[in-house]
Amino acid sequence: MAVRSIRRQRPRTPARLFRRALAGAVVAAYGLVLVSASSSGAHASSTSNPTAAAASSHIACNTSAVNAALSTSGATVTSAAPLSGTFMPPGPPGPPITGLPRVCAVNITQNDSAGNPMHLVIWLPDNWNGRFQGVGGAGFLCGPLFPELADGVLSGYATGATDCGSLDPTGSFALKGGKLNTALIDDFAYNGIHAMTVDGKRLTTRYYSSAPKFSYFNGCSTGGREGLMEAQRFPTDYNGIVSAAPAINWTKFIPAEIWPELVMLRSHDFLPACKEAAFTDAVTRACGGTDGVIQSPDTCNWNPSDLIGLVTPCGRITAADAAVVRKIWSGPSNTSGRKLWYGLEPGASFGGLAGTATSPGGVTSGTPFPIAIAWLGTWVQQNPTWDWHTLTYSELDQLFQRSISEFSPTIATDNPNLTKFRKAGGKIIIWHGLADQLIFPQGSVNYYRRVQATMGGALKTDTFARLFLAPGAQHCASAVGPAPGTPYQLRAPAIPLPSVVNWVEHSKAPLSLLAVKADPQTNFVTESRILCAYPLTAVYDGHGNPNVASSYRCSGTLGAGSKPPR
Repeated sequence: MAVRSIRRQRPRTPARLFRRALAGAVVAAYGLVLVSASSSGAHASSTSNPTAAAASSHIACNTSAVNAALSTSGATVTSAAPLSGTFMPPGPPGPPITGLPRVCAVNITQNDSAGNPMHLVIWLPDNWNGRFQGVGGAGFLCGPLFPELADGVLSGYATGATDCGSLDPTGSFALKGGKLNTALIDDFAYNGIHAMTVDGKRLTTRYYSSAPKFSYFNGCSTGGREGLMEAQRFPTDYNGIVSAAPAINWTKFIPAEIWPELVMLRSHDFLPACKEAAFTDAVTRACGGTDGVIQSPDTCNWNPSDLIGLVTPCGRITAADAAVVRKIWSGPSNTSGRKLWYGLEPGASFGGLAGTATSPGGVTSGTPFPIAIAWLGTWVQQNPTWDWHTLTYSELDQLFQRSISEFSPTIATDNPNLTKFRKAGGKIIIWHGLADQLIFPQGSVNYYRRVQATMGGALKTDTFARLFLAPGAQHCASAVGPAPGTPYQLRAPAIPLPSVVNWVEHSKAPLSLLAVKADPQTNFVTESRILCAYPLTAVYDGHGNPNVASSYRCSGTLGAGSKPPR
């Protein structure tokens, strides 16, 4: 298909949003401005109406009427009012959301088993398409992320989100009186999204006097984890799920996020940003194609030592620098040399997990990803004042194992047994960028291969769950390589949700997904590619524009064996 240039707001990457969130402004940071419709036609399938619901076929949109309709034990409608046009998300000042259709905006308070109030937001459009959509969070936030709600109702979905009992982006809600707050931890891990789903679908049914014919979940990062959590724990909640860059394997990959900073700390060698950039540029030249995209970073064997002696604006590359990079890419190991988890992929930005800052005096220090610090300090050690500079390799071994043993039953979200989800007819799309700078993509490959092993092999797994890898794409967004759209981006080109809709409702399993990239200066879509169902790969067909998805085809055998993740 041809790429049609469309103007859209420059997306904000989740890495930047997480850092703003941890500074206390995440809600505003997600307040992206609505833009024009997708060039890919991605919303067309989403907006088809399986129930032909009429715009007038709903109860009155006011607090009294909606509260009476919900009538759920423990749930109270705190407000219900019509909303359309422009909406200013609550919280710190941020850009307004514009162009909203007429919806009934409902706020609900649902208490958990310990009496903690969870706040739900359900938007019910007049032009309902007969479906319900749940949307997820980011970092330590379940939501609500209002652009996701807006994106849902723009496509006709009754759309729900929740804060899971906390609007604290730092993760400090895990402690209460110096002890683990197990109720709020459970809410964040699984209970909050499920409660939102149950109440949201019930309210949708009462509001329109008709139950949703189909329900879908759409999320990236923490939202991607929440989608897979639903498939594992509550397999009948959703018919279809899009799980992008999922934060599964939580109890392993979060501790592993501190590894790059620990390596630099214990090597007494914090690399300035321009040295990190030099290594990224060099490995991309060695292993990338003419488009600068490393198609298979796990098979890239370039040696960082080849850069020793190179003079950069921040100093000459040393043998110690090369050793640091090699160790970061290799990933964490215990003191006996046994691999704990994956490392950053060659070509992924160092800025997310190996960030540094150089003072005017030339001293470079580490700037760890805040979520990793909060997890290891507040959650694992119940010590919010923990100083990461005291961390040693042996202590990381211990914290890694504590993370797994104490929290995996609650939040790991890596159970490969999806038998009940498959039996219920559920379909799921997982996609992950191979240049993800925050969540290691090989963790998703590892999980998918374990699903294949558990569910009867690759061919049987392909009937209900498919994985798509995006070379050169960063966390939840395009980078040097294109990416599918996420619910973070309003009217995002190439959003994968319609592919799940077609799979669920028309039995059309996706062989490929569309991924796009926009010029950062002009905001025009400039490239598109297809992402093929794992283990297939996209190959140029030898003619046509190499920057257009229609010039590529999927090669290989679907369901065939492939190299196990390292």
